[in-house]
Parts: sequence; C-alpha cells; structure tokens
Amino acid sequence: MKSDGKGVIKMNDQEVLDLIKRRKSARSTIDSNLPVEPEVLNKILEAATWAPTAHNMQNFKIIAIDNKTILTQLGELKSHIKPEFISENYRNVSFSEEELKQKKTGILPIGTLEWYTEEAREGRLNLPPAQLGKMISDVPVLLLVLYDPNRRAPASEGDFLGVMSLGFMIENMWLMATALGLGLHIVSPLADEPVSSEIKKILDIPENLKITLGCRLGYLKTEETHQPRIRRNIEDFVSYNKYGDL
Repeated sequence: MKSDGKGVIKMNDQEVLDLIKRRKSARSTIDSNLPVEPEVLNKILEAATWAPTAHNMQNFKIIAIDNKTILTQLGELKSHIKPEFISENYRNVSFSEEELKQKKTGILPIGTLEWYTEEAREGRLNLPPAQLGKMISDVPVLLLVLYDPNRRAPASEGDFLGVMSLGFMIENMWLMATALGLGLHIVSPLADEPVSSEIKKILDIPENLKITLGCRLGYLKTEETHQPRIRRNIEDFVSYNKYGDL
C-alpha cells in the first residue's frame, strides 16, 4: 500500500487481487478455541454496511451469535438433507483433483460415501435428519443473515436484485475477514424448514424476516489442510463484442 500524496492510502491492484484470491471457504479450518475480539467483529460488520444494494434498500439484518449456550442450542437442531441436493451435488463432483483441474468447475466430494451411490445419483437416497452439531456449537461466532423480502427495489418482482445485494454484502464481510486473518464458511441449511422456524423461535426473529444463511466465523488454525482452488481461465468465460464459443 502507498499514499497518493494527498493523505489517502491506496492498495495497488495486485494487493487487491491477492486478497480476493486468498478468500476461501473455511470448512474445517476455523479454530474453535480462539474468540473473535469485538473490535475485529465490528470491522467485518462495518464492511457489510458499505456493500452496494439495489436502490440502497439495505435489505438485510445480521444477528451475531457468540453466546455458547445459544450456539449449543442451535447445534442441537436437526437438519434434513434433501435427496435432490445429494443428486445435484453428485453431478457437480469431481472424484480426483486431476479431474477437477480438467473440469475447472464444481467441487471434490463432500459428505459420506453413501452420497455417491447409484441411489444417491438418482435422487432416491433419503437420509434421516441429523444434528447441526459441532459445525454450529463449536464456532466462535455465527453470523445469521436475515432478509426482508418486503424491502425490495422498485419494479423488481422476485427481487433478483435484492438477492444479488445479499451476495455483495457477504462478499464484503468475507474479504474483510480474510484481510484480518479470519476464516468464513457459509452454512446454508439454516434457511431450510423446519430448522428456520425453530431458529426464529429461539432467537425471537419476526415472522416477516427470512433466514437466508449462516456464516461461521473465526480465526484459522495454523495447520491448514490442503484445499485445491481451481478456477476457469478468463478465455473460458469471456468473449468480446459478441457472444462467442464458450
């Protein structure tokens, strides 16, 4: 970083790009023993404030949960993994790092081996509900992102722009967390029923607000596990002046 001569400190383009590249999903690398200091959490939440939102509606609210009793209570809730999720997940999986490098999109296997059977692929695997468990109860901070569907930009039925705005806000928080040495991991099952309704009861959330997702937040463990990070090349998704062969 350097000053522009007018007292404004600027990051150069490479520093910005490096920060973006360092951002990743901290699935198993958050240290449950290290608390997140209030001033650090506040910087991440301030980053959310400055996210662009459609018509400046700022259509989100965030509940920051660091109370261990509440986190334990939420961890006891049971989430049901839909057969459709497992089936569609199957179609996006590469079974080796080499295969992922060839495809350039999708992920390596998540879940247990039973997720990758013929029954799972065809959407016939019905699993019993499972506790959210330590994924929630052991995290230093859980950010619960709420969305008000009534606060949408004008003439935007379905509120696609509002949903995009939530993405901008989360990316702002994620980049700030990365800059501060913290990890963030999205937990989407919190938006599913019946988990969503049960969370609303526990946290006294008004009925008109929708739970969109949770963000596990905390410092990273020193011994990070290897996570391949594969992305497409620019020429794989960009054409110029008219639509080309992508």
